[in-house]
Amino acid sequence: MEPGNDTRLLEFLLLGFSEGPELQPLIFGLFLSMYLITVFGNLLILLAVSSDSRLHTPMYFFLANLSFVDICITSTIIPKMLVNIQTQSKVITYDDCITQMDFFLIFSVLDMYLLTMMAYDRFVAICHPLHYTVMMKPQLCGLLVLVSWIMSVLHSLLQTLMVLQLSFCTEVEIPHFFCELNQMTQLACSDTFFNNLVMYLAAMLLGGGPFIGILYSYSKIAFCIQRISSAQGKYKAFSTCASHLSIVSLFYCTGLGVYLSSAATQSSHSSATASVMYTVVTPMLNPFIYSLRNRDIKEALRRFSGMAAIKVPIVLGLKNFPRLQASWS
Repeated sequence: MEPGNDTRLLEFLLLGFSEGPELQPLIFGLFLSMYLITVFGNLLILLAVSSDSRLHTPMYFFLANLSFVDICITSTIIPKMLVNIQTQSKVITYDDCITQMDFFLIFSVLDMYLLTMMAYDRFVAICHPLHYTVMMKPQLCGLLVLVSWIMSVLHSLLQTLMVLQLSFCTEVEIPHFFCELNQMTQLACSDTFFNNLVMYLAAMLLGGGPFIGILYSYSKIAFCIQRISSAQGKYKAFSTCASHLSIVSLFYCTGLGVYLSSAATQSSHSSATASVMYTVVTPMLNPFIYSLRNRDIKEALRRFSGMAAIKVPIVLGLKNFPRLQASWS
């Protein structure tokens, strides 16, 4: 097929991490384990926040949305990769590749917006505690999340439509484990100057903007903590944002490392390996960071597990009640 023909008939090859078949079972088991841990851990956060009325606050509302987005972003990438390893096939159709890229763009941008909202929430809680309930109304929090969804979808739609205008050669090999926008653009046979321009401008605005917002929020938080006289008060104020600060550092440091390593080495294999950190490892670690460092989450999970433990015997008893009633009669 020549460039410029009907690209919907194309099939791409996701090369993944290793050409050696002896390593594929190990990679399959590793990524399956990480995927199950990610889904299970983030589902626990969602259940804990939704089942405990004491966690119905802006901070945990944003955390629940972040957990949902983390489940979605890993579910966009990992299942297809596991299927390809299991079937010993690297093929992904053009339509599936575009769809995967589209959803990955949506959820990755949403991740950055949610982290920024959580930083702003901590800024208001520490620097303006008396005005917290007024400044962080539920309506405002819901509106912020809704606007983030709209902007993420519009950005993804723009990038996807621009990729759809590109022409690809047959049997295109993607040296990655998923269809990433930058890789797709580099492999096109047609001119990609405008695509690259829009892609880098969007990265500066949608990636740099939230990062600057987070830096501003934490600079204000640091200034407010310094004004607290007691050491215990400083520790208590800092501990409320330690979990979020850990997640932000992990997300942005690994994401920045991906682009720095790819720019320095020009190796797609090293870029794919580094991408695992912010696409798989970071969503997997988020529940551990919040559950281990957050007393409210730990107590909510403990209460939720206690409720589940109580409900199981009750349900089993209700199921056996007709049998017991028959034996009594």
